[in-house]
Amino acid sequence: MLHGRGAEISVIDRLLADCRTGRSGSLLITGEPGIGKTALLEHAATAEGLRIVRSTGIESEAHLPFAGLHLLLRPALDRIDALPEPQARALRGAFGLTPAEPGDRMLVGLAVLSLLAEFADGGPVLCLVDDAQWLDRASSEALLFAARRLDAEGIALIIAARDGFAAPGIDQLPLTGIDAPAAAELLAEHAALSPADRYRVLAEARGNPLALLELPAALAAHEPGTGGSLPMPATVQAAFLDQVRQLPEASQHVLLVSAAEDTGDRGVVLRAAAALGCRPADLVPAEAAGLIRVDNHTVRFRHPLVRSAVYQASPVSLRLVVHTALADALDQPDDADRRAWHRAVVATGPDEQVAAELERTAQRAAARSGYAAASAAYERAAQLTPPGADHARRLVLAAEAAVEEGDVDRMAELATTDDQPLAVRAIRVRATAAFHRGSLRTARQLLTEAAALTDDLPLATHLLLDAVHAAWYLGEHEIADAADRLDALPLPPDDPLTHVARLLTWAVRSAIGRPSPDPLAARIADARRTGFGDTILVGATSLQATGQDAEAHRVARELLAQCRDQGWIGRTPPVLVCLARASTFRSRHTDAWNEATQALQIAQELGHRQWIGDTSGVLAYLAAVTGDEQRCHAFADDALAAPEPGSPAPGASWAQWALALLDLGNARWDSALARLTALHTGPVRHQLPGLRSIPDLIEAAARLGRTTDVHTPLAQLTSWAYHAEQPWIDAHVHRCRALLAPDEDAAELYLAALRCHPDDRPFERARTALLYGEWLRRARRKSDARAQLRDAFETFRRLDAAPWAERARTELDATGEAVPEPAGGALAALTPQERKIIRLAARGLSNKDIAAQLFLSPRTVGYHLYKAFPKLGVTARTELADLAEL
Repeated sequence: MLHGRGAEISVIDRLLADCRTGRSGSLLITGEPGIGKTALLEHAATAEGLRIVRSTGIESEAHLPFAGLHLLLRPALDRIDALPEPQARALRGAFGLTPAEPGDRMLVGLAVLSLLAEFADGGPVLCLVDDAQWLDRASSEALLFAARRLDAEGIALIIAARDGFAAPGIDQLPLTGIDAPAAAELLAEHAALSPADRYRVLAEARGNPLALLELPAALAAHEPGTGGSLPMPATVQAAFLDQVRQLPEASQHVLLVSAAEDTGDRGVVLRAAAALGCRPADLVPAEAAGLIRVDNHTVRFRHPLVRSAVYQASPVSLRLVVHTALADALDQPDDADRRAWHRAVVATGPDEQVAAELERTAQRAAARSGYAAASAAYERAAQLTPPGADHARRLVLAAEAAVEEGDVDRMAELATTDDQPLAVRAIRVRATAAFHRGSLRTARQLLTEAAALTDDLPLATHLLLDAVHAAWYLGEHEIADAADRLDALPLPPDDPLTHVARLLTWAVRSAIGRPSPDPLAARIADARRTGFGDTILVGATSLQATGQDAEAHRVARELLAQCRDQGWIGRTPPVLVCLARASTFRSRHTDAWNEATQALQIAQELGHRQWIGDTSGVLAYLAAVTGDEQRCHAFADDALAAPEPGSPAPGASWAQWALALLDLGNARWDSALARLTALHTGPVRHQLPGLRSIPDLIEAAARLGRTTDVHTPLAQLTSWAYHAEQPWIDAHVHRCRALLAPDEDAAELYLAALRCHPDDRPFERARTALLYGEWLRRARRKSDARAQLRDAFETFRRLDAAPWAERARTELDATGEAVPEPAGGALAALTPQERKIIRLAARGLSNKDIAAQLFLSPRTVGYHLYKAFPKLGVTARTELADLAEL
């Protein structure tokens, strides 16, 4: 019986009940040692009708990548062949089942989700993970990645960890001590004490269930009159130690070997213990005392604190003997990593043999995407290496592994060296850390410095491309300086890198009002001819900056497909946000929302503040299109949060544009003009929203009759249209001129704008039709006005652009045409997740393909299709293509 845990048990029981019905969920139980986390896991394990997989974090395994995850998933590994190939390959490599390939560590998390979903196909599954604070970081990341995406697989995941374990996006159940009546009941049930001793145990335990169970035994061995109390959990550990010290010396030695051996492998424990003169029989007293459990293969401590108490209380000299014995006992090739770490514990000074073993361990960890473990191994190898080139090299390797892990603090801490050949690599690591933190000024300076130090031309080019990227979020002076340095490199004429660099410098110089004399078309043609090499994302963003939206969309989609094929989940946020921008510009607002929300979720998981801000700005704009004031302001606030004092926020320009568009849609002309004026006179006016918001600026100014100051922005837009040679920009120029023209010229300009608008930008075409319709109504040409306004209204309604549809409806009413309230379409009955899945299914994607795109399990995709089909009135996927709303 669990005393005093009724509320907590009900939370767990609800989770398990949902699991039995096919719904998934996750729960993190937190609290101090001994508070009852393990007991609640054991309660869950007694539930009927669930298959159980479980794992426990072990502190000494924290440097072995995927050790905890492998223990959890062993029962499900026979389903690995059912996974998409990139996921199966990543998981096999992570677990050492096949030679590992360097890859994206987050892909393993998606593979975990898919594997558990496949395993749950045979019935609901309960996953139990205890002491998660000791999980290796690779296991923890993969597990939490999967946990945040559980949906309809029939999986319940319960994680127990000490306070401080971070698991954002997962429901949490914090535990405190049980109340006084429950504590008294528990103590009375397990111990008969005098009133004085009973009071002392209750006072010292402070509601901690494990302390209530263990302190009576410690108290019985305590000498009267010594007094004093120990803070938790030291008191509980002391209680365990009292039990340990009553054992024969040989049994204590076997316990120490078991505590230092991280897998619980009985054979390894007994081989190592034999070197200390111990025999298998020496396990018996410890097992009889209830401190360990022994079976044919493993030795397990009954509670993690027993392991901790045994190890930490032992003399350091004896620990070193034990680790030496364990290193000798681990004599198989598969044991190389554990053997290296045991030897590293023993080493007290420079030891090249151990350092070289650790370096090989780091290489194997990195190949399995265990970058945190690789970084730790390289760092320890450096500590065992005398000052010199190898020491510096290993520290830089540790820093570079930390880059792949995304550990910003460690990458900056480790990337320090006076060794000149390694300086560029170290500086690049510090620049990456600064960029992830949002310290863009620092990042640009470091990248520029590194480029000046290297004679490697391709490396210098990449460094300066990154420097231009960082400068893009700063100011015009920084951009000009970075672009000049990039242009000054003696690049070979037919290298793809050359044409990407030249296209980028043309774009950024044009954006800051310093256009290059070379024609844009020639630079685009050269880049298209040679391809973008390994700089596809730079190419896509450069195309966006020059107005080539259709090609930018195509290139970004190709890069996203490559990321998904290779499983580069961690690299997808900038790709997804680039694609979301392209979709937004082409009025594919639903696609853009899906792409941007995926980008934001992954950026938040990675802690990349740069992409969080950038993506939030795009989402604010999309919320403005629909008129969602609350979401627009919330995303804009996130976009406007500047990570670096004194520098613009990464999403500032998009946030300003979004708030202005929200004002325009709601006819708040003064506010819209103020926001757009601030954007066009501020430090981020060169960014994408700068040129693209000029039509909005002119519309707001025209509404208020304040057109004196808009001729310069119009000239900028006209110049851009001339160089870009894009009909959609010509349409904007015509529309702006129509707003500023006398009545006798306006009609022809509006018509010219409508003729130039391509079909793939319906939102902007509808805005032109709305403005033209408003002009026609004011000119008393009501019949002509109705045609334009009706077209605009239908487009806005289809795009869910509510404030714009309402403006068109109001104008139609003024012409005498009543517009009935629209009935909700078929898609209105679907949840947002169902809409995403239905749209992808309508394109012919399989459940596995959809799951890969949305980072879900195929089982969840199937569940949502099953729920959506009746709402849409369809019975088969083939019917989805006939739904007009899709």
